[in-house]
Amino acid sequence: GVSVGTFYNYYKNKGDMLMATVSMEVEEVLATGNTIIESDIENAGDALAELIGKYYDHSLTYLSKEMWRTAMSLSIGQPETPFSKRYTALDHRLSKQVCDLFRSLQSHGIVRKDVDCDATGELVFNNVNMMFIEFVKNEEMNVDGLKMEVARQNAPFIQLMSVEE
Repeated sequence: GVSVGTFYNYYKNKGDMLMATVSMEVEEVLATGNTIIESDIENAGDALAELIGKYYDHSLTYLSKEMWRTAMSLSIGQPETPFSKRYTALDHRLSKQVCDLFRSLQSHGIVRKDVDCDATGELVFNNVNMMFIEFVKNEEMNVDGLKMEVARQNAPFIQLMSVEE
């Protein structure tokens, strides 16, 4: 509902607008994730599913699958651009949040003390990210199906790292 001239007063190009939208989405997800990490956590699987669920539930709030494909393509295809660097920085913040969740679980005695929370969080986030790419590529896949598949993949991993009761 704005003129082209007004649009370019705020953004240099459509890629800048897309990055602004991606940034807004990720900032909201990070804030929600911090609330989960700071809550009373009793089960590693439930906490991880809740965090990842928030990531996925929010993913289509501002961006369609097509827009996500464009953002990913720009990030990968032009790695030295400000867009790509910002996109990568946002991904790193999300990955760090998963690491922080595991540190919180460890401090609550839910995750074994010998677990490397950074390596574990990065590994889990990399899978979350890869599965999100698969979701974005597949127009038929819905968010609930995505969450179920990621939960299935994470279940044995969570079992291995959790403190036995």
